[in-house]
Amino acid sequence: MKKFLRLADFIFIVFLILVLVLPSVVKAHSAYLAGLISITWVIFIGARIYNKSSEKVIVLGDALLVVYIFLLLWELATSKFAWLDKFLYPTPGVVIKMFIEDMPFLLKGLLSSSGLLAGGFGLALITAIPMGLYFGYKKRLKLAAKPFAKILGPIPPIVYIPYAIAVLPTFRAASIFIIFLGAFWPIFINTLNGVSDIDKKIMDSARMLNLNDRQMLLNVILPGSISAIMSGATIGLSFSFILLTSAEMIGATSGMGWHVKYFSDFADYPRVIVGILFIGIIVTIITFFFDKLEKYLLRWRKT
Repeated sequence: MKKFLRLADFIFIVFLILVLVLPSVVKAHSAYLAGLISITWVIFIGARIYNKSSEKVIVLGDALLVVYIFLLLWELATSKFAWLDKFLYPTPGVVIKMFIEDMPFLLKGLLSSSGLLAGGFGLALITAIPMGLYFGYKKRLKLAAKPFAKILGPIPPIVYIPYAIAVLPTFRAASIFIIFLGAFWPIFINTLNGVSDIDKKIMDSARMLNLNDRQMLLNVILPGSISAIMSGATIGLSFSFILLTSAEMIGATSGMGWHVKYFSDFADYPRVIVGILFIGIIVTIITFFFDKLEKYLLRWRKT
């Protein structure tokens, strides 16, 4: 553990020196990169001091080292040696500076995208989970639904975009519908399979208590299939992000995907990279909290 931390500190110091000392062949704003490196390393040191789990500290350190190596190669290839075309590949310092300056604009786009994502994904949750539970509980409905799920589930929802835009009254409604389709099938299919995987002995014991359908669904089937539901919801959330950005790049006038498409049309590649990085950060944050929710709901399960 101590040997790893000494190595991590050494690499951090060497990286910082290389960024600040090596001369730049383009206007690089290297101070912004150095500032980002220093801030993240201070956060790591804080985690190292206050976190009692050495495994978590090592994982965090490994992740930072990977990021630092990527940033260092990027800095050397653009700012220090100009191996790459500076028009297509802006320096890290320029991107970080622009990221800070464009933050209000990015947050405005995030607000627009969040409404679409919440509408489509939320609608999928409140329809797919009850349907999956009930169809899985009723054998005849399950047998009827499975062929449709196998046929319609694999179809990429993005192919419906032209019809959705033509039929639905607004682009917002069309986007929500496409996101809903992308999230619905993974959640529905996983919920259906989760109900089928419940131990028959548990189901037979519950029937012996003369529970009605509502009690069976809420007290037996839902808890028994929650793991499968969360797996489907995770897949559905991933599809929702893909479809959200795809839809926004096609016909939106705001949002995270629109940001990337709009500035790529003007060949403003620093802002294109800013948009891509911002989307990556938002996806990481949302999936992090979604994983926390999954662990909380499955806290009874020993890992």
